[in-house]
Amino acid sequence: MLPDQPPTFRQPTPEEQPWHWALLDAAGAVVEVDDEYAAARFASQADAESWVGEIWSELAELGVDGVTLYEHDRAVYGPMSLHT
Repeated sequence: MLPDQPPTFRQPTPEEQPWHWALLDAAGAVVEVDDEYAAARFASQADAESWVGEIWSELAELGVDGVTLYEHDRAVYGPMSLHT
């Protein structure tokens, strides 16, 4: 039997990565996308904003119309349109 993984190898908990995006359609409903996008969590607001800034066009192609940024369960801002 293997020992427990040291903290540096375990997945971060939601408390350690509280920032996440709600990916929304034009009506404001959550869009069903792969966990690669839907389950993305971040340690800081800056990390979350950088991520969406890099992949916003991919999200738009998947049917995401707008995004709302959350820290835990608190909406920080949004919805923010992904259309120019």
